[in-house]
Amino acid sequence: MRAGAVAAGTTLMMLLMSSPAVALVRDDGDDPGPGLSLIDTLGLFVGAPILLFLVIAGLVMVLDKSKKQV
Repeated sequence: MRAGAVAAGTTLMMLLMSSPAVALVRDDGDDPGPGLSLIDTLGLFVGAPILLFLVIAGLVMVLDKSKKQV
């Protein structure tokens, strides 16, 4: 109980002492560029990892040197 109270108190203090995110204020020289469309986002964060996984799994299966037991 005491450890939980200390952990909760520490977490609360860290949250209260941290500075707020200032995402809307641009820094000098900041150039974020155009945003990604839905298709671009899905391709980059869903499609590319799946494709990379399949390529690596395929290479492992093709280049497997172990003998197959029949």
